[in-house]
Amino acid sequence: MSEEKQFVVGDRVRVILMPPYVKTAEPMPMLRPPNVIQLGEEGVVMDRRPGGYWGVRFTKGTFLMDSQYLETVIAANDTPHASASGTIPTVPEETTNG
Repeated sequence: MSEEKQFVVGDRVRVILMPPYVKTAEPMPMLRPPNVIQLGEEGVVMDRRPGGYWGVRFTKGTFLMDSQYLETVIAANDTPHASASGTIPTVPEETTNG
């Protein structure tokens, strides 16, 4: 069995492989042709669904996507919250004369 990718609600993800079709994430899902999303298109994980699917919001709607078709997007401005020493960096307080 292949290793399943895990995402967190709110993660930005990118389509890395086109599925043969996509399924809408509506209460009554419908199959749509794969061209409603594009290879490389980014979306936001909305929720986890049964069967190994993720609800992902793209520009043309929210679709159920298998994790094999997605990867997490790491933004260039994402920085770790703690330094390499494991401590949270602090900003020195300003001193006032008076």
